Amino acid sequence: MTMVKRKGLLFSLLYLMAEFWLTSQQVLRIGGIFETLENDPISVEELAFKFAVTNINRNRTLMPNTTLTYDIQRINLFDSFEASRRACDQLALGVGAVFGPSHSSSVSAVQSICNALEVPHIQTRWKHPSVDNKDSFYINLYPEYASISRAVLDIVQYYKWKTVTVVYEDATGLIRLQELIKAPSRYSIKIKIRQLPTGSKDARPLLKEMKKGKEFYVIFDCSYQTSANVLKQILSMGMMTEYYHFFFTTLDLFALDLEPYRYSGVNMTGFRLLNIDNPQVASVVERWAMERLQAPSKVETGMMEGMITTEAALMYDAVYMVAAASQRTSQITVSSLQCHRHKPWRLGSRFMNMLKDAQWNGLTGQIIINKTDGLRKEFDLDVISLKEDGLEKTNTGNSRLNKVWKKIGVWNSQMGLNLTETNKDSSTNVTDSLANRTLIVTTILENPYVMYKKSDKPLYGNDRFEGYCLDLLKELSNILGFSYEVKLVSDGKYGAQNDKGEWNGMVRELIDHVADLAVAPLTITYVREKVIDFSKPFMTLGISILYHKPNGTNPGVFSFLNPLSPDIWMYVLLACLGVSCVLFVIARFTPYEWYNPHPCNPDSDVVENNFTLINSVWFGVGALMQQGSELMPKALSTRIVGGIWWFFTLIIISSYTANLAAFLTVERMDSPIDSADDLAKQTKIEYGAVRDGSTMTFFKKSKISTYEKMWAFMSSRKNTALVKNNREGIQRVLTTDYALLMESTSIEYISQRNCNLTQIGGLIDSKGYGVGTPIGSPYRDKVTIAILQLQEEGKLHMMKEKWWRGNGCPEEDSKEASALGVENIGGIFIVLAAGLVLSVFVAIGEFIYKSRKNLDIEEVSVGQCEWHNKY
Repeated sequence: MTMVKRKGLLFSLLYLMAEFWLTSQQVLRIGGIFETLENDPISVEELAFKFAVTNINRNRTLMPNTTLTYDIQRINLFDSFEASRRACDQLALGVGAVFGPSHSSSVSAVQSICNALEVPHIQTRWKHPSVDNKDSFYINLYPEYASISRAVLDIVQYYKWKTVTVVYEDATGLIRLQELIKAPSRYSIKIKIRQLPTGSKDARPLLKEMKKGKEFYVIFDCSYQTSANVLKQILSMGMMTEYYHFFFTTLDLFALDLEPYRYSGVNMTGFRLLNIDNPQVASVVERWAMERLQAPSKVETGMMEGMITTEAALMYDAVYMVAAASQRTSQITVSSLQCHRHKPWRLGSRFMNMLKDAQWNGLTGQIIINKTDGLRKEFDLDVISLKEDGLEKTNTGNSRLNKVWKKIGVWNSQMGLNLTETNKDSSTNVTDSLANRTLIVTTILENPYVMYKKSDKPLYGNDRFEGYCLDLLKELSNILGFSYEVKLVSDGKYGAQNDKGEWNGMVRELIDHVADLAVAPLTITYVREKVIDFSKPFMTLGISILYHKPNGTNPGVFSFLNPLSPDIWMYVLLACLGVSCVLFVIARFTPYEWYNPHPCNPDSDVVENNFTLINSVWFGVGALMQQGSELMPKALSTRIVGGIWWFFTLIIISSYTANLAAFLTVERMDSPIDSADDLAKQTKIEYGAVRDGSTMTFFKKSKISTYEKMWAFMSSRKNTALVKNNREGIQRVLTTDYALLMESTSIEYISQRNCNLTQIGGLIDSKGYGVGTPIGSPYRDKVTIAILQLQEEGKLHMMKEKWWRGNGCPEEDSKEASALGVENIGGIFIVLAAGLVLSVFVAIGEFIYKSRKNLDIEEVSVGQCEWHNKY
């Protein structure tokens, strides 16, 4: 009996303790209405709802004196009548707030009941905005649609996208993106709007159209399930490349399994509301993942296993917000409410105000509800980007979140976009985006840039080629770590634009993304830069003229006359005669040049003057020949004339002597043209350039009169003036009277190997060769940095020396003095012989003249004698 009494007392004590605990503990019931399909698993919102309630009751720090309970009702999709009935059942049971449902028709039905009975209605999904905003008991934790639309527009403006394609899943997407759709009227942005197929999940026809239209910047507005399906189809269409940039508006992009696309190089960006940088948030996410991984496997959704979605995180935060608000409201009691009586909850308005005043740092960041319409207008969105190296190091310990995504910035509803990733951060390792990639490289056969390698064995792949560009490509590959496959351009052209605006050659292959790089002597021009991107130039050059060397002419036998022009020789002769005449006149005029020929007879009236006209000429010639004469002037005036003449002859003879050696030893190269102006002024020598090359484009676009005239000449003779390639042009220069306009570096290479060719004149323009990439390619900056590194290391110069240095041609001007031959000074002997012959003939003439004169004198003398004898 004693034992029975003791047991009775123990049970009585336990009952009293339990009753005391129940009376001291308050109970707050909340209701959840969730939509499911038949045979479908429980919705993620319901799981998060239960998960939040369990965590709150387990951790008594938030609600130490209150137990949170729930009532869950499940309804079919789009069944608004069933939603209303279940909401009334929950309100009759007594709930402090109603969560859900999600779809608009059911939401409106439940919302009208909650408004009438003044019970808070809490949503965590995007809802079409109401027109009248009379839902005073409505709270939605999902970020406001207008703010997200502004965030998307800020992203578009930051990346400077001029053409954007918007792909939406249903009509609500156009509402969510209305700020972006209005952009063309305010900004210079072209927007193309497309809709995903509604009846079928096959989006490949749509993607094919986008690929054909070169739509590289695409914004997808769809659910995460659709996003996962679309990404698989993008990969199958070959669009998962670095040239595309996909932006997804779904806030669950971070939760998708994107490991298959991680190393594709594609640019993928999105928003994330989940604040995983917070260690407390990371702890909750890990706990959620552990519970989900222990649950039975579910339908494949494309998400990483156990990953929490934004909808689940918002539901978790909503439950915590209600719990926090209830603690601030003392003695809150939940009443049973009847829908047909329309008697509201007396504490409803007070509790609703506490919910709107509550500020809570949850899984999705700080939660602040607008008091007017109950929407969440102030929030932060992490801007995340798909990266090979994953997220920056954080303290979350969540390796799955750190695996593929990198936080590159934050968008705030008040401050706007603030990207934290700088160019310096993205280029710290130059090999980041190129390592372990195989690039298609287009090029063109052009000596010495790209040539077929001579070999006795058959060669395949890249081993078939050699040259400057192949060495450059190898150096770039060593620096950046990529592999490459070299392919010759299909039409054998560099790239030019026709009258319809269509491109050909290597430029076209880059535009069509057939090739990733163009490593060739591809000139950087304005028109090309508008359709493709170029690296910094790896070689600087200009347009010049290739022409055959003129035939050399040896100095003639009378080349000793060449140091002075014929005009100067004539002037010297006239000067000599003039000085002789002046000297003759002055000598006759001055009394000091007259003398007595008979000094022994001082009284003789006969005087003579040595400076006769012949003697004066002899004096001038003797001074000019640096030999002098026996005649010397005596008067001051005649000495002045003599001195000035001697000074004149000194300068003339010195100048003649200084210039004589060059004219006797140098072979003269007389070229019919010396510059582009000479070409433009004549039509005898035909000239042209490579068809559809940058040189042709330069003359075609030039506004300089000389070059316009040259282009008119070339365009009028397109069939003969323009050549297909440099090899054809060089052959024409060698065989015909033709001048080829081409790059100076090519002329330098050709003239080193063919001594019959030379460069005429200087550079017509200045330009450079660069590595071409498709426009917007991420490789351009990497290649530029590598080229600058090669330039600083001197490797570009060494490669040019390797491929440009030839056997060399003999120097045109010998540095050593050469012996003079008969062909150089033979004219002197001719002059000497002519002088000797002339002197002989003059001597004979003088002899005959003197003989006749003497004969006449003798005849006169004989006649006089006979006359005297006669008379």
